[in-house]
Amino acid sequence: MATRRGNNEGSVYKTDDGRWRASIDLGYHNGKRVRKLLSGQTRAEVAEKLTAALRSHQQGFNIAPERLTVEAWMMRWLEAHRPPVVRPKTYAAYETLTRCHLIPGLGKTQLAKLQPQDVREFMREKTDAGFSAKTVRHLRATLRAALNVAVHDGLVARNCAAMVKPPRIEKTELKVFGPAEANLFLDAIRGHRWEALFATTLALGLRQGEILGLRWQDIDFDQNMLTVRHALQRVDGKLQLVEPKTEKSHRSIALPQVAVSALYSHRARQEGEKALAGSRWKESGLVFTTTVGTPVDQRRLLTHFHAIVQTAGLPDIRFHDLRHSAATLLLAQGVHPRIVMEILGHSSISLTMNTYSHVIPAMQRAAADQMDAVLNPVAANLAATPETKRLH
Repeated sequence: MATRRGNNEGSVYKTDDGRWRASIDLGYHNGKRVRKLLSGQTRAEVAEKLTAALRSHQQGFNIAPERLTVEAWMMRWLEAHRPPVVRPKTYAAYETLTRCHLIPGLGKTQLAKLQPQDVREFMREKTDAGFSAKTVRHLRATLRAALNVAVHDGLVARNCAAMVKPPRIEKTELKVFGPAEANLFLDAIRGHRWEALFATTLALGLRQGEILGLRWQDIDFDQNMLTVRHALQRVDGKLQLVEPKTEKSHRSIALPQVAVSALYSHRARQEGEKALAGSRWKESGLVFTTTVGTPVDQRRLLTHFHAIVQTAGLPDIRFHDLRHSAATLLLAQGVHPRIVMEILGHSSISLTMNTYSHVIPAMQRAAADQMDAVLNPVAANLAATPETKRLH
């Protein structure tokens, strides 16, 4: 006999095959009555499931979700996160990871039945297949982001990806320019068409997209300030200005004189190129352009950069390592990590310190030397006392 309850409270009854079942009436959805069925071997087992389900229902969780597969949900999530919701480059990464890895690996699993062990096994398979820890972490992060929305929408009660630890990434030593190499680099670019671009990147640690997306209106020569407002990215095959990487990436930075001088010279050079191009000039307002005013392709820039580094006999570093070099040089000069964080546009000071932990030993040595400078007079006075003299 069924134990009846009120509406949305559920009922418990024994079936003809001897099993116990509970049914919760959830009312109507799109004209159809919705019920949640729970089964078990004993009345106590079903009653416990019923109590848990009712509690979840009262807390606002969807206890009778659609029979969505992971594939169907990921595609729905991707559609909702098209630009401008996220940056084009971010969306492209989401889409590639989803279509090439997450859907083939987990797509057929029902979203509501996805378990932490499913995610853990998926990550292990990718690792065994030779994918790097960084790639596997990106896969987990993408799935976690999609499941966060599913939790928010009440489709699942928990985020299985968040419950699985990501693989550990072995930290590699950064390749950066030290003070001597940085000055050799500045000598090597002197007079080059991209001198101002390379010098400003090294001095401020700008990202490649940020320096290429810089406009003249973003530079205040009266105050010697530069404001990062956009980044240049290729979107659907075309170079376009997009929002910077993060909210913290919107920032204003004081320009050092080495950058100011280079930018002044570059502005004069660009005016000459504009006059020479005449009607072929395409006004974009960008600081760094081709000889006809159009945005600069990143691959073309990298060709010039690597040629300069090789000719100068400098260490073979990436363009992005100019950013790391800027941070390292600033920290080594005793600039407070908080200031370095703001210059780079990092989201937190812990990110700055974790990324540039190789500078910490030198900073600690400098701190010890500064402490000596404070305490040496005291030590000298102690050494001059009769008691101290008797100890020597």
